[in-house]
Amino acid sequence: MSDSRIRCPWALDAPGSTLYRDYHDFEWGTELHGRDALFERICLEAFQSGLSWITVLRKRDAFRSAFAGFDVDAVAAFGPDDVERLLGDAGIVRNRAKIEAAIGNARAVLALTDTDLDSLLWSFAPAPRRRRVATVDEVPAITAESTAMARELKRRGFRFMGPTTAYALMQATGMVDDHIADCWVPRR
Repeated sequence: MSDSRIRCPWALDAPGSTLYRDYHDFEWGTELHGRDALFERICLEAFQSGLSWITVLRKRDAFRSAFAGFDVDAVAAFGPDDVERLLGDAGIVRNRAKIEAAIGNARAVLALTDTDLDSLLWSFAPAPRRRRVATVDEVPAITAESTAMARELKRRGFRFMGPTTAYALMQATGMVDDHIADCWVPRR
């Protein structure tokens, strides 16, 4: 599993698993667009709240199955029976508030009339940094942009999207590049 490449330290937090490493190397920080793809990330970041990211990554396929591939139209149509079904699904994080938030957030996506989800989220992306951070200690947990994004999403009816979760979303979808300077992953 070791290939001698320098990575961001968090990518090495799951010994014995390549899941974190592969997520770091090929997905995290890569620019992501598209309504359903961004909706999936909103959901997964919300489900991660209070848990480790590796927990969510390990359950990602089960989440995709349980939430109809994160198809916004399908999830928005979920009702009380679906909530109960999801609460009984051991493959996902079974938290009623987070499940209901995912369904509510799908409905909030459909309620967007003046913009689409992609344009809305990316409107908060800051200008790229001129250089990468030297260490993870330099990576913020929240920024003015993530605070503004969270405020706007809340105004539009989204739940479980505070400034910290919004910043994690920005990192995951390539709105910011928080790979450390020595990381092998090229700037995108």
